[in-house]
Amino acid sequence: MADGSDNFAIDTHGLSKSYKEVAALRSLDLKVARHSIFGFLGPNGAGKTTTIKLLLGLTRPTAGSGSVFGKDIVSESVEIRGKTGYLAQNPRYYEYMSARETLRFRARFFYKGPKNLIEDRVAETLDLVGLSDKADRPIKGFSGGELQRLGIAQAQVNYPDLLILDEPAANLDPQGRRDVLEVMERLRAYTTIFYSTHILDDVQQVSDTVAILNHGQLIAQESLDTLLAGSDGAVYTMMIKGDASRAQAEIAGQEWVSGMDVDIENGRTHWQVRVVDEEAAEAQLLRLVLADEGLVVTEFGRKKYELEEIFMGLIEGDKDGDHGRA
Repeated sequence: MADGSDNFAIDTHGLSKSYKEVAALRSLDLKVARHSIFGFLGPNGAGKTTTIKLLLGLTRPTAGSGSVFGKDIVSESVEIRGKTGYLAQNPRYYEYMSARETLRFRARFFYKGPKNLIEDRVAETLDLVGLSDKADRPIKGFSGGELQRLGIAQAQVNYPDLLILDEPAANLDPQGRRDVLEVMERLRAYTTIFYSTHILDDVQQVSDTVAILNHGQLIAQESLDTLLAGSDGAVYTMMIKGDASRAQAEIAGQEWVSGMDVDIENGRTHWQVRVVDEEAAEAQLLRLVLADEGLVVTEFGRKKYELEEIFMGLIEGDKDGDHGRA
């Protein structure tokens, strides 16, 4: 058995995969908490699909190990697949069938009990993904968002402990994406969700934890809140009217200030103040500026990073795949 503890839904140690001389995945150490929504990010070719194949036992690692709920991904892959639901990026259906018929067909691979129990499970799953009102219509007439929700329903119908979704909201309009994200939020109570995506705004809406791959190597794995806090510590932004040069010198000399970025345009001064002590900054920063009666502060607050900004900074800073943050 792998070293991974069953305290985690997924636990890998040095997991690697090479195809001839190409390293698709390099020494991946990944930990996914139970009942979390875990966003798995990276550019095309970063190694996300390879990781999913390894977790499901569809390919064997070149080196390292991994476990899903404490079961080894190589020697116990059949047991793992019995506990896992999977949605491919481009799911395919028999379009002449209805959503209910599709789920019934899928459920019979897992349930051998009374027919009424299967029907109850199918009805429950349709309700969970918001398709009860279209359950008996042919799939051929479904929208993209409805097809993705049906795909999630197929993956969920066997009560999996782990749900792996590959680009679940790709190519959907805003309403379709919103519906898929709402389904993912509802499923949190029942399962662990591990999903890959390139839509960073979606990740910011629903994820607890994020991992970022580049060139087959893990370059970040942190809670979303920690990642969005940035790597430079807390940063406060201010917009000031008036000559702020004297206040700037005063602020720059504070021991809790590690640096300042200053931009002056059209008589307004924009500061970004990096601090090492947030409590001191909250208590003193604004007060010190307003001590100069010639200044008017029109904006003040802690800088909020967008995931795209963090993501691009990490990727561009790791062009050769030599750096990591985990």
